[in-house]
Amino acid sequence: MANNQAAKKRIEIAERNRLRNRTYKSALRTLMKRCFVACEAYSKEPGDAAKATVSASMNAAFSKIDKAVKVGVLHRNNGAHQKSRLSATVRQVLEPSS
Repeated sequence: MANNQAAKKRIEIAERNRLRNRTYKSALRTLMKRCFVACEAYSKEPGDAAKATVSASMNAAFSKIDKAVKVGVLHRNNGAHQKSRLSATVRQVLEPSS
């Protein structure tokens, strides 16, 4: 256990940051899953509504990734990797190569 006031405060701050990071990451995973599900739905049944859903879910996920990077929850390279992964999936679904 901590022996002085500064160490106790650091423990409290670390716990607060851990909880904040956990909520950001959880929300981020949820938004990414929604985007992947929307992509699957669009590939099964293409349409304007499904395309709008894919676009909206991708924009929401991108926004959350950018905010997580800005706050320091994710490293910027990790954020870029996640955005690249999402955009590649969306591009593959919306613009099939063959």
